[in-house]
Amino acid sequence: MTAVSPPLSGRICLVAGASRGLGRGIAKALGEAGATVIVTGRSSEAGPHTDQRPETFEDTAREVEAAGGRGHPYRCDHTNEREVDGLVAWALRRFGRLDCVVDAVWGGNEGYDGERYPDGSGFGAPFWRRPAARLGQSFESGVYAQLLLARAVAPAMVQMRAGLIVTVSFDTAGGYLGDVFYDLAKTAMNRLSFAMAEELRPFGVTALGISPGHVLTERVRDAGLDAETTETPLYAGRAVAALAADPQVAGFAGQVLHVADLARAYGFTDRDGSQPARFVITNQQGGGDVAQG
Repeated sequence: MTAVSPPLSGRICLVAGASRGLGRGIAKALGEAGATVIVTGRSSEAGPHTDQRPETFEDTAREVEAAGGRGHPYRCDHTNEREVDGLVAWALRRFGRLDCVVDAVWGGNEGYDGERYPDGSGFGAPFWRRPAARLGQSFESGVYAQLLLARAVAPAMVQMRAGLIVTVSFDTAGGYLGDVFYDLAKTAMNRLSFAMAEELRPFGVTALGISPGHVLTERVRDAGLDAETTETPLYAGRAVAALAADPQVAGFAGQVLHVADLARAYGFTDRDGSQPARFVITNQQGGGDVAQG
């Protein structure tokens, strides 16, 4: 009997912001599907860790290997244009192409201890009582970082007339996310995905967003909030793997897709074999702030 190759065998993927949280889950799922995965982040075994968290992108690369893929760690600050350009140039020299790029970068909650940001404000505090600099940080570590990476990878994908760019965000069409700065940043990220899709579509390149639920990340676990979560990072990862393997993925261009909807469409499950339903905002606490970790 001829062995069946994993669906993403031979594919070159890049997951930005993969030290922990959703980025790590996505990288692992791509590894499960047989992909070669470049994993990036700032928290390295050889240097400082963001928010003094213990996780590193080298750990993630090893998890990719253990899952059946090939993991390649690379340190990158995705708010630094020169570093992002250097990352993409290295990847293209090393592998010749990039088939799927996933942006799970989100530093808008750095320094947040579950109750307060370093400036003393809390998530959901009235916008007129919060320092405006928080909005700048949310945009820089969200939509600006997303644009830098997409801008760097687009020329190679356009030349290849193929490729998938996935942004991890949160569907803002379902209602207010509970915090002005967070809501604005996520809405801008979604709109950028839509706009990029419009410009990339004629060249055979697809850009889209995915919207997870309330994810059990390392931060959430350490905060003792496990019971409030709806899914693990692997659920979103398997959504990305399914999209990357779908030859008709261009039909989703510009959309923000719910992970739960994709699970039912493609038939994948979360780590425990379940298919969690869509996460519904009921208390204006938002959901994506815990998604990326």
